[in-house]
Amino acid sequence: MVRKLVQVAQKVGVSEATVSRVLNGKPGVSDSTRQAVLTALDVLGYERPTQLRGVRARLVGLVLPELQNPIFPALAEVAGGALVQLGFTPVLCTRSAGGLTEAEYVTMLLDQQVSGVIFCGGLTPDESRALKERGVPVVLLNAAVDHGGFPQVSTDDVAAVQQAYAHLTSLGHTRIGLMVGPADHTPSRRKAAAFTTLARQSATGTHPIGHALFSFEGGQAVATELLTTGITALICGSDILALGAVRAARRQGLTVPHDLSVVGYDDSAFMNYTDPPLTTLRQPIEAMSRAAVTLLANQINGTNPTPKELLHEPELVVRHSTAPAPGGAGL
Repeated sequence: MVRKLVQVAQKVGVSEATVSRVLNGKPGVSDSTRQAVLTALDVLGYERPTQLRGVRARLVGLVLPELQNPIFPALAEVAGGALVQLGFTPVLCTRSAGGLTEAEYVTMLLDQQVSGVIFCGGLTPDESRALKERGVPVVLLNAAVDHGGFPQVSTDDVAAVQQAYAHLTSLGHTRIGLMVGPADHTPSRRKAAAFTTLARQSATGTHPIGHALFSFEGGQAVATELLTTGITALICGSDILALGAVRAARRQGLTVPHDLSVVGYDDSAFMNYTDPPLTTLRQPIEAMSRAAVTLLANQINGTNPTPKELLHEPELVVRHSTAPAPGGAGL
């Protein structure tokens, strides 16, 4: 008990006597100090006293599907900073080999009496049900799976495909392919639907669609297959997939962009320094992350937003991985 008092007091910057008063429910402590002590207990892994367990902590879970894709750390950094400015303590939860699953993270966050959770990706029906039953505020950021009832913040996938397609057709490309993530991944499904609509409207050329795992190797493998269809341009569902496509083209003796134009998606770190620098759709990370935090804070403060989706428009960033169709292809 003494060790707990010392650690919590040091964490908050108050006296051990103050911590003791909070733990014993005594008066004479400001609300802000009381909340800081309770949050420190949660962060340090101590159980709250029984009489205080019903008090919601000012912890907010940031649940990420992975850290290999630079877009997820970027989202977490902005969202985490915005949460701190509002007086919350962000808790980063990410899946890793041999680590906790998202379901286990949800259980842990519920045990810690979190104020809310932001999911970058998705959550299972069981996780969704558990959070709703406990009344925990939730916001989905670029949800991987459709979940009714939770506010969502997403990049407009239809607009992204339309911008990329218009850019490539303006360069004379008609044999354009699309490579996205798994078929059950909501943003990928939306991109594929938008691409199919554009292909039907064009009524010319080749428009194959490939589904890949979101990895460099997955992009390389599926791009290799798509290249057999004779495409001269490829729109990709992430920058990682796009870099895999560049490798696939080079393995077949093709050059980017002279033989194959490639468009990525995210504009994650260092895409301006790849060879060639990648043309890509930039996700508005700052605006999206702050919108997600605002929606969550509104719920926590008792203002329940309409559970609709906020769509943010991406920006086409043209670099050197796209060029006119080779030999006037399709003209």
